[in-house]
Order: sequence, then structure tokens, then C-alpha cells
Amino acid sequence: FRLDAVRCFHIVVKHAGSRNPTSWRAPNVRISRSLEEAYRRIRDLRQQLLAAPNKRAAFERLARLHSDCSSAKRGGDLGVFKRGKMAAAFELAAFNLDVGELSKVVATSSGVHVILRVA
Repeated sequence: FRLDAVRCFHIVVKHAGSRNPTSWRAPNVRISRSLEEAYRRIRDLRQQLLAAPNKRAAFERLARLHSDCSSAKRGGDLGVFKRGKMAAAFELAAFNLDVGELSKVVATSSGVHVILRVA
């Protein structure tokens, strides 16, 4: 059985080497944090999520506070997407998650992510 589409939420922390090193929070300011700092931040957020009794509520709250993607305004909700629409590493992680499962840290050209599959 091969899934055609999934619905996921994500948090991305961008770094100076990201493809587009700006955040919706301050679109005219170039992000200067290092890759190592981005990894540290996303790992810290992931640990908070793993400890949360209600992962989805915690995910939405942390995405609104910390994600550099404009999806943060929706709690990190990317909606439903099909194969071939996301970066390869992101897609691979998202389609291999069970519903309700939190990903390990995923690196793409956009930054470092944690993903929660919701459908």
C-alpha cells in the first residue's frame, strides 16, 4: 500500500545557509544563525514536543512561536500534499510517518524541520 497524500504540520528553523535565509517574521532581515544553532533549536523544540501530553496542541503553539515558515500563522499546518510537492528529504520523512507521529530532525535546503503527520 502506497499513500498518495498526507497532511502534515511542520516547524522549520532556517540558518544562514538556507536557500532563502529570511523569516516571514522579519522578511527584510537576513537570518544569520549558524546551521549548528538551527539544529540546536529544532532539537530543543522536538524534545518539548516529545514530552507534551497533547502533541498537536503543543506543535501548533510552538510553530506559532518559533517556525520561520509563514505556515506558523496556521500552527505549522501545510495542509494535504501529494508526492513530488516537497523537498525529497521532507517528503520521504512525511510519507514514512504514522498519523500522530513526530519526525526526527529533517534537513532540507530550506532549513531544519520537525514534522507532525496528522492525516
